[in-house]
Amino acid sequence: MGTKSIIFFLLCSFFLHLAVTQEVAKSESEALGESEKRETLEIIIGGGGSPAPSPSSPACPPPPPKPLSRLEKARGVLLKFKSQIEDPNCYTKNWNENTDTCDFKGIRCATYPVDKQKAVAGLDLNGARVRGQNGCPLPLTGILDGIEELTFFHVNSNNFTGGVPQKIIDFKYFFELDLSNNNVTGTFPLEALKSNLLVFLDIRFNRLTGPIPSQLFKNDLDVIFVNNNKFSSCLPQNFGSTPARYLTFAHNQLTGPIPRSVGFAPNLTEVLFLGNNFDGCLPFEIGYLKKAVVFDVSQNSITGPIPLSFGCLKSIQYLNLAHNKFYGVVPDNLCQIPSLRNNGNLSLADNYFKEIGPSCWSLIKSNVLDVSKNCIPGLPNQRSPQECHDFYYKTKKPCPNPESFYYVPCKSYWGTHSTDPQATATPSEPVTYKTLKPHRLRL
Repeated sequence: MGTKSIIFFLLCSFFLHLAVTQEVAKSESEALGESEKRETLEIIIGGGGSPAPSPSSPACPPPPPKPLSRLEKARGVLLKFKSQIEDPNCYTKNWNENTDTCDFKGIRCATYPVDKQKAVAGLDLNGARVRGQNGCPLPLTGILDGIEELTFFHVNSNNFTGGVPQKIIDFKYFFELDLSNNNVTGTFPLEALKSNLLVFLDIRFNRLTGPIPSQLFKNDLDVIFVNNNKFSSCLPQNFGSTPARYLTFAHNQLTGPIPRSVGFAPNLTEVLFLGNNFDGCLPFEIGYLKKAVVFDVSQNSITGPIPLSFGCLKSIQYLNLAHNKFYGVVPDNLCQIPSLRNNGNLSLADNYFKEIGPSCWSLIKSNVLDVSKNCIPGLPNQRSPQECHDFYYKTKKPCPNPESFYYVPCKSYWGTHSTDPQATATPSEPVTYKTLKPHRLRL
């Protein structure tokens, strides 16, 4: 082999080695680059490389505050109420942070039956005369509905306004509501009647309007005082369903006849209808009221004769039919009732009666019976003959079912002497007549 051939062979070998070396290097570089990419991707998605640092654990929240006790909740309500009122008589003077809640004036505390916690059981602001600040209204909302443990709420003679809060229907032990002599407005507070345990309702001397609801006589109330408002329309026919003993409807704008069902009210002891616009004739069923001590329909436009059944009102001590348009003969059996004869009071003044029986004459002499300003011959202080004539021949109106006025569902007292000590006892002062003054009642 010649020298040139050897040189050519060496050069070819060199270039072939160089090409192979570069290809290997390129393949390794690519392989290395792919590996870097893969590692980078794994790091990005958290599957390779160094582990990501774990987030720090959150701090534990503080424990919730201890729930306020029933007494603490009530205290907050009372202090907030005090901050919103003007108290000219300093009634709430000791309602402050230095006085125990149960020592606040007018506050009564007791153990709440559900969980045996001490709670505010009653609020008595009678006569406090508190009012809203700077002439602002003083709503019942915020005080009456703020203490669910209340058993009574007495606020006679203040300046509360608005209506009764809906929330009181949820009070489990609410027995007495006295809103008398305030500025409560609207229609009859039906919210109060939804409290099933309510036995005492006093809303007299306010500005309530509209009809008396029939629901009032379905509730198990013992006392119903709604006098001196602006209630109107007729009394509901279910009046006799009420178990109440003391009822006052005086000085409203009620109309229509006295419902016949009144005579079936089982416990009715005293009832005042005076000072309204009642008309029509008295139903004979009133004679069934065996427990009635006070019955007053004076100052109305009621007419007709007195039913003979009134002689069966064996417990009656105060019977007032004055200032109406009654006529006819005063039943003698009425004047024979022992409870009337023993210092009772029978007022028939300012009507159109034209005759009385012998038993009634004796009651006039004993100042039990007042028949002034009638049409009775031979008695002083009577209407003029012309006035009586005009009434009987021009004004007098007949009554439906005239035969019912002669029905007597009891034995006559004529010629008998009662042995019932209650019938001969000196009459006590009636409860219901006290309601005709706006002040607080003490029953």
